Amino acid sequence: MFCDIPIPMQRSWHHFLQYLLDRQPNVGRLVELCEENYRQLHRLLPLLRQMQGSYVARCQGHADLHLEILEHSRYTSLIRLTYWFEAEKGRLPEPDALLRVYHDARQLEVIELRQSVLPTTRLYEAPGLLNKWQANWFVAKWLGFCVFLDYRFPVANAASSRFSPAACESLTDPS
Repeated sequence: MFCDIPIPMQRSWHHFLQYLLDRQPNVGRLVELCEENYRQLHRLLPLLRQMQGSYVARCQGHADLHLEILEHSRYTSLIRLTYWFEAEKGRLPEPDALLRVYHDARQLEVIELRQSVLPTTRLYEAPGLLNKWQANWFVAKWLGFCVFLDYRFPVANAASSRFSPAACESLTDPS
């Protein structure tokens, strides 16, 4: 089984997602995807369990990434991750993900995902597995993008942010 291979050492994140994409969704593969999403989130938020409140991470040339810690319990955390965009009717969250982090199982589950690209409003209705797969796949791609840009959330102060210009320049520098 693929999950027996340590992802960071022997397979890249992209190859892992391609492995999952090339196969039909099933419960085992959904679990693998939730585990990979947890690893990516952990790279963004290594100290999640110590964080409270709201945070903003900035990357020049890209939208601010907003995090809200909604609750912590012994084994889980509930968080909201989003970008905010200015729209005619005010600010618009896009995408807007409500995520349950299972610290003991090292999994990340998409509870709710609102965005305009993929129809994911009915995660648990038939075909539930496919709906959950699509939402978690979307979040996997989004988290991978955020890790690539080196977004990081500060722990000490919820109002501040961290900027890593070197990571962002790699996307904008044509050389």
